[in-house]
Amino acid sequence: MINHDDALKAVESSLDRPSAARIYDYFIGGNTHYAIDRDFAEKVRARLPLIGEYCLTSRQFLGRAIRQCVREGIRQFVDVGSGLPTAGNVHEVADEAGPELDTRVLYIDNEPIALAHSTLLLADTADPERHHAIAADFLQPDDLWERVKASEIIDVRQPIALVINAVMHFVKDEQNPDRLLEFYRSRLAPGSLLVLSQMTNENPVNDDERQALLDLLEYYETTTNPGFLRTMAEFERFFGGWPMLEPGLVYAPAWHPDEHTVFAGSPSESRVIGGIARKP
Repeated sequence: MINHDDALKAVESSLDRPSAARIYDYFIGGNTHYAIDRDFAEKVRARLPLIGEYCLTSRQFLGRAIRQCVREGIRQFVDVGSGLPTAGNVHEVADEAGPELDTRVLYIDNEPIALAHSTLLLADTADPERHHAIAADFLQPDDLWERVKASEIIDVRQPIALVINAVMHFVKDEQNPDRLLEFYRSRLAPGSLLVLSQMTNENPVNDDERQALLDLLEYYETTTNPGFLRTMAEFERFFGGWPMLEPGLVYAPAWHPDEHTVFAGSPSESRVIGGIARKP
């Protein structure tokens, strides 16, 4: 963790370009964003009007996935690429699902600005004995896992829910995501759960949507996190062939929908796919 003053300085120095984490926060109704982020977000929304609903779909999937992980007996969560603590934080959902308050959550992000905001926001909502935020880069797996082991709140010898939600669409194939996921899967104890989701370019409804998705990637090239979309077939390999929890890899709104789920009546319109697999 960084101290409060350093966190404030990091926030102030980050306002020269949009932050993907703050843009996402804006789209899902959070409060941690600035004019540069909102201006970018509205530019994207003008081209892809449902982008806010797509982001909300990802966040809702995360909440349902965390609750399911708790029901499956998981008490440790490592949230990689966690972004900003915002509406529906992993630790808050886990504590609601497990009222014994015995779950532990480690938030990890490589953006200094995300860690800075996490430091400020977790101070208001978290239990410092069970909830930490650290800096590490998903693309540097050895270093990241060493930091997980050194965190003092995660026991890597026991089952973990490794959460990589709405992250893989920021990892391009030339960055070798297969090697990265293979590494992380190999480090998890048997019985661990792997939670994955990302935006998809599968079956655009028409040529305009296909072009809008391409425009989305072009826009994000100007942010802190350029993007890369995948089909279900391209994404499924990241689970490493592990057995999937029902209903498997699906459009996110079809994964145990509840009364709040957007796109519940038309999951394929959500542009988000996700699922959970268990390590044998």
